[in-house]
Amino acid sequence: MIKFISDIEHYDIVLNLVAKARRSLWIGTADIKDLYVMRNGMNLPFLAILSELIDKGVEIRLIHAKEPGQPFRKDFDSYPLLAKQLERMLCPRVHFKIIVIDSFFCYIGSANLTGAGMGMKSQLRRNFEAGIITDEVNILNSVVEEFDKVWRGSECLKCQRKQYCPDPLIWK
Repeated sequence: MIKFISDIEHYDIVLNLVAKARRSLWIGTADIKDLYVMRNGMNLPFLAILSELIDKGVEIRLIHAKEPGQPFRKDFDSYPLLAKQLERMLCPRVHFKIIVIDSFFCYIGSANLTGAGMGMKSQLRRNFEAGIITDEVNILNSVVEEFDKVWRGSECLKCQRKQYCPDPLIWK
């Protein structure tokens, strides 16, 4: 299955699938902000969903390009499990937007992990976003490899942005 999605479907489809992860969740985004979602009639920080997933034993890896702002940090600090078990990496070169759920389903597209990109923003305040969701094995394997080569530091030696990297994996 390969499905094109746009705009509000990022919230309606992708974030709902993320909340159903059972084993692993890999998220790659250039920008991450204080994203909120509706859950059981309440507005919750997306970080609450991530904390719940970790509590259920889901391995979560997050790669993002820059440090998030104060509202995100405040919410992050409200979930101590995230500080202990969320695997997080900063890479100033990351511009891809990738989400891999349980190694069998992925999103690839334009939306950052922000309210305007994926969150609860109104139709008048949302970005115009486009992407695909798929469980197609060939695409999924390529997406996993793209994420993993950054995660394991394969790109570090040729990066040429080490002076901007707050979290270098390889310094040679």
